[in-house]
Amino acid sequence: MAVRLLGYEVADLCLGKPPLRSLPAGATVADALTALKTSADNFISVWSCDHRSNKRNLECVCVGKVCMVDIVCYLCQEDNLYSPGLALKSPVSVLLKDQGSVKHVEPFSSLLDTIDLILQGAQNLVVPIKSNNASFSSRRKQLQKSSSLSFCPTTHNGQEFCWLTQEDVIRFLLSSIGLFSPIPTLSIDTLGIITHEFSAVNYHSPATSALGAISQSLLDQTSVAILDDDGILIGELSPLTLTSCDETLAAAVTTLSAGELMAYIDCGGPPEEIRRVVHARLKERKLEAMLEEFITDSDSVNAFSSSSSDEELPSPTTTLSRSGRFSRFSHSRSSSYSARMVRRAEAIVCHPGSSLVAVMIQAIAHRVNYVWVIEDDCSVVGIVTFANMLNIFRQNFDSTMSSEIQN
Repeated sequence: MAVRLLGYEVADLCLGKPPLRSLPAGATVADALTALKTSADNFISVWSCDHRSNKRNLECVCVGKVCMVDIVCYLCQEDNLYSPGLALKSPVSVLLKDQGSVKHVEPFSSLLDTIDLILQGAQNLVVPIKSNNASFSSRRKQLQKSSSLSFCPTTHNGQEFCWLTQEDVIRFLLSSIGLFSPIPTLSIDTLGIITHEFSAVNYHSPATSALGAISQSLLDQTSVAILDDDGILIGELSPLTLTSCDETLAAAVTTLSAGELMAYIDCGGPPEEIRRVVHARLKERKLEAMLEEFITDSDSVNAFSSSSSDEELPSPTTTLSRSGRFSRFSHSRSSSYSARMVRRAEAIVCHPGSSLVAVMIQAIAHRVNYVWVIEDDCSVVGIVTFANMLNIFRQNFDSTMSSEIQN
């Protein structure tokens, strides 16, 4: 098993991956916002070279990546609430957190070295894409033709790159899961890979109280649990889900509770009731600048403006209905703990007795890097992450390697 794994290279995991789009470090937050809204990608990489210049042979280095959650968290900072337009003019570098989490990896690097980098804290691995000149030239022309942003190139130093993610590595290991027997059949509790420390926020707490946790969970590739007063898991605020929203999310985060924000992002768009509450609360807090900057839906603005009095709008202190609570996390206590994704804010859960391979499949099927672990009463035990899983596989490799050497 150890010898076989040693033969795999990073390039084996990058086959068919699309080239990443990028922004120069000199771009603004507004540039990043435009790039994200006009691209199918949830993340835009940031590079230290300026592709808008006519200079040649620049040594380009990826220094990070940004998404809509980074922008929303930045706009929700106290200093930016009253002047979002000015905040959008800031350099994109203000959105970059831990630049040490980005590592360039060569295609010939071993799979094991890649796993070690991830376990050492590298969350974003940048890998050159191998391609022949003809296909590279054709794809570059196609991308340039389809791109509406001239400053979002896919090439650096004459080379295209892609992200290598934890999910890519886990998928690859799953394809060779038999090599690790009997580890995959053991429960996550037996393996001791449940992390009991996790980010959580109360359902009634202001959504702004979760901003720090959301920002950190984006960096850690996890999520923020939403709990009721009894510690029961109701749902989550997942950075992965929030990346599919737009900048108007900043207004919602500023004015709603965590539970209301969960309803705001459910089903692909906020209900009219919640949108009107957001409008009313922005006005109450004298955040008209945010209202004008981000609430651009004409029907909503007209509905807000045409009200004959403030009394016709929901009160800024109104608590919205929790009628969706149990439907959002509805399953029989006696049923199996398989993944359920009825709504976008619903948490993916498993039981402490779930096997490692079952949890791997569950996470991959729902495109998340983690699975929440709950008891029979739906109280949260902890969280299992891809990083936890990779650590187990790495330890298993070391022990197998020692055995093979001794034999």
